[in-house]
Amino acid sequence: MTTDDLQDYAEAWNAHDIDKIMSYMSRDCIFETGGGAESFGTRFSGYEVVRQRFCDVWADLPDVSFNSPSHFIQGNRGCTQWTLTATRADGSIIEVDGCDLFTFDEDKISVKNSFMKNRA
Repeated sequence: MTTDDLQDYAEAWNAHDIDKIMSYMSRDCIFETGGGAESFGTRFSGYEVVRQRFCDVWADLPDVSFNSPSHFIQGNRGCTQWTLTATRADGSIIEVDGCDLFTFDEDKISVKNSFMKNRA
């Protein structure tokens, strides 16, 4: 996995290209959301489950984008920092800074752990 791969992955998110996104995910991937009742947020496990959750993001926030991504990789771990912008169903605008912490299994993302700044 390289920072160029992470940039391509970020661009796939902004293009809402689920097939390209999932081409970077391992078959046994895990996605941990930035919010939820547990300390890890909400956990989605397995390729098809994660795929559906990613599609649900676009259903909830059809214009979501992850702006100005920056990436780094150290060993089998990596990080992408971004600013999410989107419009909620009620018309209100979301803008929140966050990051994804990744664990890699060779050239695939095995864990995508999202963190977001909470605004009151």
